[in-house]
Amino acid sequence: MLGKFVWHAHDDTDDFFLVLSGRLTDRLPGREVALGPGELLVVPRGMAHQPFAAEETHLLLIEPTGTPNTGDPQTAALRRAV
Repeated sequence: MLGKFVWHAHDDTDDFFLVLSGRLTDRLPGREVALGPGELLVVPRGMAHQPFAAEETHLLLIEPTGTPNTGDPQTAALRRAV
Protein backbone atom coordinates (compact mmCIF):
# COMPACT_ATOMS: atom_id res chain seq x y z
CA MET A 1 0.00 0.00 0.00
CA LEU A 2 1.15 3.52 -0.73
CA GLY A 3 -0.84 6.71 -0.25
CA LYS A 4 -4.24 7.10 1.32
CA PHE A 5 -7.38 5.04 1.09
CA VAL A 6 -10.82 6.64 1.13
CA TRP A 7 -12.68 7.08 4.44
CA HIS A 8 -14.96 4.07 4.77
CA ALA A 9 -16.61 1.66 7.20
CA HIS A 10 -17.62 -1.99 6.96
CA ASP A 11 -21.08 -2.62 8.37
CA ASP A 12 -20.78 -6.40 8.59
CA THR A 13 -17.16 -7.16 9.44
CA ASP A 14 -14.14 -5.96 11.40
CA ASP A 15 -10.96 -4.95 9.54
CA PHE A 16 -7.70 -6.65 10.60
CA PHE A 17 -4.40 -5.02 9.59
CA LEU A 18 -1.00 -6.62 10.31
CA VAL A 19 1.96 -4.55 9.10
CA LEU A 20 4.68 -6.73 7.55
CA SER A 21 7.02 -3.90 6.47
CA GLY A 22 6.85 -0.13 6.31
CA ARG A 23 4.54 2.04 8.39
CA LEU A 24 0.76 2.39 8.34
CA THR A 25 -1.34 5.10 9.94
CA ASP A 26 -5.05 4.43 10.31
CA ARG A 27 -7.09 7.57 10.82
CA LEU A 28 -10.08 7.00 13.07
CA PRO A 29 -12.63 9.56 14.30
CA GLY A 30 -10.70 11.83 16.67
CA ARG A 31 -7.36 9.99 16.56
CA GLU A 32 -4.69 8.30 14.50
CA VAL A 33 -3.07 4.91 15.14
CA ALA A 34 0.49 4.47 13.82
CA LEU A 35 1.70 0.92 13.18
CA GLY A 36 5.11 -0.52 12.33
CA PRO A 37 6.28 -4.01 11.34
CA GLY A 38 4.75 -6.73 13.52
CA GLU A 39 2.01 -4.47 14.90
CA LEU A 40 -1.67 -4.99 14.24
CA LEU A 41 -4.94 -3.13 14.48
CA VAL A 42 -8.51 -4.40 14.45
CA VAL A 43 -11.02 -1.75 13.37
CA PRO A 44 -14.46 -2.74 14.69
CA ARG A 45 -17.31 -3.17 12.24
CA GLY A 46 -19.15 0.07 11.58
CA MET A 47 -16.23 2.34 12.55
CA ALA A 48 -15.14 4.79 9.86
CA HIS A 49 -11.41 4.82 9.15
CA GLN A 50 -8.85 5.87 6.55
CA PRO A 51 -5.62 3.88 6.19
CA PHE A 52 -2.62 5.94 5.02
CA ALA A 53 0.95 4.94 4.15
CA ALA A 54 3.56 7.64 3.43
CA GLU A 55 6.00 4.93 2.27
CA GLU A 56 5.43 1.62 0.53
CA THR A 57 3.93 -0.65 3.18
CA HIS A 58 3.24 -4.37 2.99
CA LEU A 59 0.43 -5.61 5.16
CA LEU A 60 -1.80 -8.57 5.75
CA LEU A 61 -5.49 -7.70 5.60
CA ILE A 62 -7.94 -10.35 6.74
CA GLU A 63 -11.60 -10.06 5.77
CA PRO A 64 -14.39 -12.40 4.64
CA THR A 65 -14.44 -13.69 1.07
CA GLY A 66 -16.37 -11.37 -1.21
CA THR A 67 -15.66 -8.19 0.76
CA PRO A 68 -15.12 -5.51 -1.91
CA ASN A 69 -11.88 -3.55 -1.87
CA THR A 70 -13.23 -0.11 -0.97
CA GLY A 71 -10.35 1.70 -2.66
CA ASP A 72 -10.76 -0.12 -5.98
CA PRO A 73 -13.00 1.90 -8.36
CA GLN A 74 -14.35 -1.24 -10.05
CA THR A 75 -15.47 -2.98 -6.86
CA ALA A 76 -16.66 0.30 -5.34
CA ALA A 77 -18.80 0.89 -8.45
CA LEU A 78 -20.12 -2.67 -8.26
CA ARG A 79 -21.04 -2.18 -4.61
CA ARG A 80 -23.00 1.00 -5.49
CA ALA A 81 -24.80 -0.87 -8.29
CA VAL A 82 -25.88 -3.69 -5.97
